[in-house]
Amino acid sequence: MAGDLASNVQAKAEEVAKEDYYKAKELLADAAKSRAYLYPFKGIIYFITHKALWKPFSSRILPTLGLTLGVFASMLFFTYLPQLSILVFINGPLAVFTTTLLILNESSALVSIISRNFLLQDALLDTFDGTLVSRNATGIVREGRQLKSGNDPISRLGKILKSPFSKLTPKAFIRYVMYLPLNFIPVVGTIIFIFLQGRSRGNTIHDRYFQLKGWSSPQQQDWIKRHAGPYTTFGTIATLLEMIPVLSMFFAFTNAAGAALWAADIEQGNTQMTQGTAPRLRETAKKAE
Repeated sequence: MAGDLASNVQAKAEEVAKEDYYKAKELLADAAKSRAYLYPFKGIIYFITHKALWKPFSSRILPTLGLTLGVFASMLFFTYLPQLSILVFINGPLAVFTTTLLILNESSALVSIISRNFLLQDALLDTFDGTLVSRNATGIVREGRQLKSGNDPISRLGKILKSPFSKLTPKAFIRYVMYLPLNFIPVVGTIIFIFLQGRSRGNTIHDRYFQLKGWSSPQQQDWIKRHAGPYTTFGTIATLLEMIPVLSMFFAFTNAAGAALWAADIEQGNTQMTQGTAPRLRETAKKAE
């Protein structure tokens, strides 16, 4: 009887593993098809080559750079050795590497929380909207703010008609704290942590786009659920870029530009995310109404 129970448990475990394997395979296939992984890098190139988009960035660079340096220096000084002393018992020689990654994760999270809620929110909004304007997606931008005449995409941005990006929610912060202990698992735990952070980040990178579209929360969730692979891929790469010390602020702006480029391609039907993007957009827009 015990043997039958063990066999049933093993069979169930194999079934779950197979389901997870095919689900992961499908997500990766969707991500590869959409080429969403390219948009963070496209954002870097586009941002660098379009000087008009630098205005919001340059207006916040000094206070945010000071914040970033202060947070990283404080975390290294006050928390590196205590965390290393714990991780050395778990990870052995790898503790130096995993502790450094943990400090980077923690510092990046603190910088992101503080800067996005108090320093960068309006600047990132202008970068996103300005990138859409520079890509001639003015129709959708007008749904959320007034536009002036002229050629400079940032100078054309007028009064905001719809509220900007939502701030960090308590749920998101609690989820981050819950996942943080994964970093105690050598290498694999840190990879899983970054992946989970990327998935969470991916779910929010088009908040402004959905806001401009006028989609309800169920409509947004339906779209993201059907394109989980692309959004997780974008979010993971964006998270990794923003973990780089000192440059994290720069990549926050390039990621905003990359997200806007992706939104413009979706809006203009220039993405391979799905077959028949426009019909699917219309279908999603009708859902939950």
